[in-house]
Amino acid sequence: MQIPTHIAVIMDGNGRWAKQRGLPRSDGHRAGTEAARAVVTHCRELGVRFLTLYTFSKENWSRPKDEIGTLFDLLTTFLKREEKSLKEQGIRLNILGEIDAMPLAVRQVLRHVMRQTAQCEDMTLNLALSYSGRDEIVRAARALVAKGVPPEAVTEEAFAAELWTAGQPDPDLIIRTSGELRLSNYLLFQCAYAELHFTDIYWPDFTPAELDKAIKDLNSRQRRFGKTGEQLDHA
Repeated sequence: MQIPTHIAVIMDGNGRWAKQRGLPRSDGHRAGTEAARAVVTHCRELGVRFLTLYTFSKENWSRPKDEIGTLFDLLTTFLKREEKSLKEQGIRLNILGEIDAMPLAVRQVLRHVMRQTAQCEDMTLNLALSYSGRDEIVRAARALVAKGVPPEAVTEEAFAAELWTAGQPDPDLIIRTSGELRLSNYLLFQCAYAELHFTDIYWPDFTPAELDKAIKDLNSRQRRFGKTGEQLDHA
């Protein structure tokens, strides 16, 4: 099985998973955190170099305050608990999005774990927090304008260097759970040639075995990158 370099995941369905079981939404998010832990570890074991998890979108700020509080509590608990494990596994934590928009306690934990794992080189774990793909593109454009870059020098490479994923390869595979068939403002520039995998499984039930299925599905496809099959055969 050929392992993709970069996998990105839209972790969807925590609330519906909980509702299906007559549980509060917080239990769904808690179960989702455990699913994330298992997937991170499995990706490291497989040799995935970059894993990006859509953890909290910019639009999620419109959710009820108590739910947002629960999400941040789970995030900080997860990071505090997993800091040692991340270091032992050689996993570097990186944040995509507006880290300064996070509550102070969350920012402190995020920055602490990022510092502690900064020298790790085996895998990068990107958490997309207060993230918006459109906002990321606008920010990159503004950065180029602020630097006085002339129009003719605005290349795809120059633009990509201003994104939160600067220096990282684009995702090979984007997975979305819960049966929804959309990207929801996620990695819009970076996903140009990513393969998409949708599953009806709610995120808390997404296991390492399901990840393996998604990778096998990717391996069964021919990635054309705009070329014809005949062109690829002769490449």
